[in-house]
Amino acid sequence: MEILRVKNLCKTYGKGDNLVKALDNVSFSVNKGEFVSIIGPSGSGKSTLLHILGGVDTPTSGKVFLNNKDVYAQNEEQLAIFRRRHVGLIYQFYNLIPVLNVRENITLPLLLDGRKVNEQHLNELLSTLGLSNRQTYLPNQLSGGQQQRASIGRALINMPALVLADEPTGNLDSQNSQEIIELLKLSNKKYNQTLIVITHDENIALQADRIIAIEDGRISRDEVTNK
Repeated sequence: MEILRVKNLCKTYGKGDNLVKALDNVSFSVNKGEFVSIIGPSGSGKSTLLHILGGVDTPTSGKVFLNNKDVYAQNEEQLAIFRRRHVGLIYQFYNLIPVLNVRENITLPLLLDGRKVNEQHLNELLSTLGLSNRQTYLPNQLSGGQQQRASIGRALINMPALVLADEPTGNLDSQNSQEIIELLKLSNKKYNQTLIVITHDENIALQADRIIAIEDGRISRDEVTNK
């Protein structure tokens, strides 16, 4: 069942001779529960695409539909609520709040939304992430791998329809990188969450169900992996 549809997506910066096409007529769809990796050289438009899919950046033209909802037909307030409730974002640099502990960082999206924390789900998440005994620690008391686990918890606490990860292992060593990918794959299978990961790591890309390659703002390849 299709959960995400991208139609003729374009994103440009500048004007005239300084016009840059970050995305050039990109179209594709993703099924519910699918794990997709997006690869491509620096400056190819990968991160721009991810930010538009997550409602963080707006397209110049084109459409993004999530669960048949036209994402950019919403006003700013509706878009902010939609982003909090339906999209989980994981960044390379963790983006944790320094003065909040692990538990507070993970539950922040719920609190911003004025919703109660489901303690059972939170405890299950903390256990899965290996953070049960670290939930009162501040980010600067954690290793890089633990900080990324906390950022994954924050992305998953709302049980989002779509999880987007932008180079989630970019700051980690090979062992921590594989552990983080295994956690994302677990959430993908356990909760049937749709997962899209941007990566430069070929080994990570090949673990996905499907690889989309982007060059110069266009899709150059879209194929199912033989994993």
